[in-house]
Amino acid sequence: VQLQAFGGGLVQAGGSLRLSCAASGRTSSSYGTGWFRQAPGKDREFVAAIGWRSASTTYSNSVRGRFSISRDNSNGTVYLRMNSLKPEDTAVYYCAEKRGPTGLVRAPESYGSWGQGTLVTVSS
Repeated sequence: VQLQAFGGGLVQAGGSLRLSCAASGRTSSSYGTGWFRQAPGKDREFVAAIGWRSASTTYSNSVRGRFSISRDNSNGTVYLRMNSLKPEDTAVYYCAEKRGPTGLVRAPESYGSWGQGTLVTVSS
């Protein structure tokens, strides 16, 4: 499967954006999709994840209550709705597929098929 993330841009603090993660070439069910972000000079960090069959969701503490992850199973697209954006949310955002049923949901090592990132810049 190939993933492509898009929807990033420049937004003022307090604003909103919706990122999309489109999948192509899928030949089997997914084990879930995660969003991660990486700010300049920092490690890639977990943002949110959603399961495939159960649609269960997991969020990092820094975005819980502000971000919402969802999936449209008709086309396999995963969305990340980001509200009340803060300057510290500025980063390149990536989506990725969970490799299997095991592995930590929050760990980047549990994921593969990383899409190209999309830049989100939040101005103060």
